[in-house]
Amino acid sequence: MSCLQTIQDYALRSVGIGERLLPRSGFTLCEQVTLIGSGMIWNVYFGLFALLAGFFLATAVALARLSPLVALRKPAEWFIFLFRGSPLFIQFFLAYEAFVLLPKAGLTLNLIFVEITADTRWLTRAWAGALIVLFLNTAAYTAEIFYGALRSVPRGDLEAADAYGLSGWARFRRVVWPTMLRLAWPAYTNEAIFLFHATTLVFFSGFPAWQQKGDALYYAKYFADKTFNPFVAYPIVAGYFILMTLVIIAIFGLINRRLNRHLPPEARPRLRIRPQVVR
Repeated sequence: MSCLQTIQDYALRSVGIGERLLPRSGFTLCEQVTLIGSGMIWNVYFGLFALLAGFFLATAVALARLSPLVALRKPAEWFIFLFRGSPLFIQFFLAYEAFVLLPKAGLTLNLIFVEITADTRWLTRAWAGALIVLFLNTAAYTAEIFYGALRSVPRGDLEAADAYGLSGWARFRRVVWPTMLRLAWPAYTNEAIFLFHATTLVFFSGFPAWQQKGDALYYAKYFADKTFNPFVAYPIVAGYFILMTLVIIAIFGLINRRLNRHLPPEARPRLRIRPQVVR
């Protein structure tokens, strides 16, 4: 089988398109690169959607933590402390066990005039349950970053907004929020990189893969077990994540340049990538 044929057969296998059966013997480098790359589709899915949804929740939580109202501030502080204070893997485990305990027939919602049964089985699948955990985890870390940035907004910017008659939502949208993003962006870039790296933990969590078509580590382990050689499949996974990291740095670097476009080139802050080793 040629490498081109291998790519056609296995490039989208992780999402149910292409050859159903995995190769059993005579594994080629092209097969390993293609199938592990196919599994990366799920890693990108987990990271991308958790990052997008977590960004908006983090903004709300950061604002709530800055609020003078105890009813808003305390829940935000507890949320951040809970998800930053416990290991991500434990969060996967507890979430899976909690979702499994839900009734298999679904939850019945009595709306007086009608009863609605909400299906809960999908929460135990990796595509949903694991995504929820990653979403909440990154939202907590990002909220702490945004909270620090909100407290660092220069007082002169706020006074200038007051001088122009800006208040409430207009003040936040045109002055506070852009400044917060500009200050928080370097740290947020590191959080985005680590989030995509953390998607590898989904393989070790209790959430089953969709139709046994898993992420990059699923296929890497398959090849490592079949060939008894981990020094081919796992470096391929590492290579894919290095490429992904470079893409994130490039995209976030462009956004960082956009956020600081009003500054002279020599005064623009440069991204300093400092990946975390342990969450």
